[in-house]
Amino acid sequence: MTLIKTLLPAAALIALPTLGLAQEADVTPPNEEIGYIFTTFMFLVTGFLVMWMAAGFTMLEAGLVRQKNVTMQLTKNIALFSIAALMYYAIGYNLMYPGDGWSIDGVLGAFSMAAMEPVGLADTETDLTYASVGSDFFFQLMFCATTASIVSGTLAERIKLWPFLIFVIVLTGLIYPIQASWKWGGGFLDAAGFLDFAGSTVVHSVGGWAALAGALILGPRLGKYKDGRVIPIMGSNLPLATLGTFILWLGWFGFNGGSQLYMDTAGNVADISRIFANTNTAAAGGAIAALILTQLMYKKVDLTMVLNGALAGLVSITAEPLTPGLGAATLIGAVGGVIVVFAVPFLDRVKIDDVVGAIPVHLMAGIWGTIAVVLTNADASLGTQLYSIVVVGAFTFVVSGVLWFVLKTVMGIRVSSEDEINGLDMAELGMEAYPEFSKS
Repeated sequence: MTLIKTLLPAAALIALPTLGLAQEADVTPPNEEIGYIFTTFMFLVTGFLVMWMAAGFTMLEAGLVRQKNVTMQLTKNIALFSIAALMYYAIGYNLMYPGDGWSIDGVLGAFSMAAMEPVGLADTETDLTYASVGSDFFFQLMFCATTASIVSGTLAERIKLWPFLIFVIVLTGLIYPIQASWKWGGGFLDAAGFLDFAGSTVVHSVGGWAALAGALILGPRLGKYKDGRVIPIMGSNLPLATLGTFILWLGWFGFNGGSQLYMDTAGNVADISRIFANTNTAAAGGAIAALILTQLMYKKVDLTMVLNGALAGLVSITAEPLTPGLGAATLIGAVGGVIVVFAVPFLDRVKIDDVVGAIPVHLMAGIWGTIAVVLTNADASLGTQLYSIVVVGAFTFVVSGVLWFVLKTVMGIRVSSEDEINGLDMAELGMEAYPEFSKS
């Protein structure tokens, strides 16, 4: 005991110089770097959330297709996300954000590969008013991949794998970044005053237009429309579809919140929290609107409509999630839910087969959300919003339609009738998602 009492003071004396040095070492970053650090961190975290939406789309589609086609949807979604990552690096990022390097001013961006800053920002003068290139690239890539995910669900259960993936290459490498540059890259639509905060038009309607063009050229599934009647084709797993919807709902906080683009002031942080709240209540409004409306119209609640109603609410608020109050955001989302309930049977009446309801959710609610900006943002012009919707829609639909037609002519885009009946899992991939439940 005596020895311990003697050694403790000695140990304390030895440690004092070290403690003093630790207190003197100031590792607090300079004030001009703090905003850069927080905004970079925001892009990384919100980018993770948007990436999680890829899982949401995958689960939603896996639940809404038949058992015999589930593996195909899983394969398409992992492949399209990977293709988007490579194409956005190789060409899409600088095509979308050319800076001063426009190939055609305000119309066509720069053709070069994305590049990040040096390790540790060594020997470079970095713009500390924004965020790191790596974080910005990562965040924006997720929006590109989302656009491709939208197309996958509409064309499910009858499209060949490789023609679809070729389309994704062009969509993520050229179609999406070119039209996105017109607004978010500082192109001619941005100069005209077009407002689309997080992409009701730039992301969601683009995916919807590409899906619509594909559905028209591909045609409906066998047996969907017969003798003037619509034959319901039920999905394989509604719990999975519901899980997918909740994952998408969660990911949307990153989608809209990160689009604030800055987290360097108290005002920006407050706005991000406001965006989160509005995003959430718009989804709730869409879900409740679909819940009530299907009960009134069909005397029973339709879960798939409720799920798509929530997603339509999210798409509707995406063009302007900041300026509305909670009440207005709820109503904007509710209109999206109403659109879905009426648009799904309308598409069936005109024999456009959309397996998961992506066209009503992403295209029609996307158009509504872009128009709704004028209701809460005094800087928005209805004429400019409509003009931009038409420009983006015409470009995407025409280019997508031409590409789908070329693919159909050159290599065929639809599986044979026999393969469609047997299921794409075995015909295209040779494996099943649920082999223990197979009839064989």
